[in-house]
Amino acid sequence: MFILPTELTIANVDEYQSLFLEFVASHNDITLDTSRVSLIDTVGIQLLLTMVSHVVTQKKTLIWQNQSSIIEQSIRALGIDEPILAPYFNS
Repeated sequence: MFILPTELTIANVDEYQSLFLEFVASHNDITLDTSRVSLIDTVGIQLLLTMVSHVVTQKKTLIWQNQSSIIEQSIRALGIDEPILAPYFNS
């Protein structure tokens, strides 16, 4: 399981992108736990989009577990309507 931090912002996205890429390289089923995220900025949202896209292009399974409501609120507030996220945000 890949667990995101409480803050996913420009200050730490490079670190978490590297960790995520390493995780994906060594797992076929990717469980993403975002429940700890309480602060996310636009760069953090961009990283999430990149992460989901990467898993899809690698033809691996993504299970988004314990989703943070902050992430969904931020995506909606930014007006992001990416089809790739549809399976993970059904409301």
